[in-house]
Amino acid sequence: MSKILLIEDDLEMQELLKDYLRIYEFSVSSFSDPLAAIKELEECEFTLVILDLMLPKLDGFEVCKRIRKFSQVPIIISSARGNLGDKVLAYECGADDYLAKPYEPKELIMRINAILKRAMPKATAKQIGEFSINEDACKIFYQGFQLDLTKIEYEILTLLLNNKGKILSRSTINQALQKELKDRSIDMHISNIRNKLLDDSKSPKFIKSVWGMGYEFIG
Repeated sequence: MSKILLIEDDLEMQELLKDYLRIYEFSVSSFSDPLAAIKELEECEFTLVILDLMLPKLDGFEVCKRIRKFSQVPIIISSARGNLGDKVLAYECGADDYLAKPYEPKELIMRINAILKRAMPKATAKQIGEFSINEDACKIFYQGFQLDLTKIEYEILTLLLNNKGKILSRSTINQALQKELKDRSIDMHISNIRNKLLDDSKSPKFIKSVWGMGYEFIG
């Protein structure tokens, strides 16, 4: 199911769009606070962003520029500001499409489907046992089913899979991912990955803890 991040401070419009998108089986997370929405996008993976321009704290142009600093997720501007200057600026800030309000919700669905079709990555999956890594889409599949991973969980599990049979210390994980995560934070992410794999830490099938050394992918 495609996950959409909706950034819209008009609560009535927000509910209308959420209800309509869910009819077409999109999963929707909505925010009226753009800073909270950006934080959510940094931590979770979304298929597409629908972004209003007139927002509190930051306008949509600035939100678009900040998103583009860390993500290439498709962005559709949904705004009552329909003049040419705003449209040009939105595209310059990194938007992929622009819909001027009012518009028919059906048109939004058509625009979303068109963008997702163009953005669909070519199948370049790397197979490791029963796991498949699609690096273009930043997704991992187990026995054909996509794992619901956060960005950091995806990065850690990919690292473990690519180093199957090797013990990776916490410092090695940090160095490889170019992070400065605390040991407890790494342990927490490993625990979350195990839970999503239904992996028992006491009798692991996939991720083994090696006391005093680190973690080893054994599955």
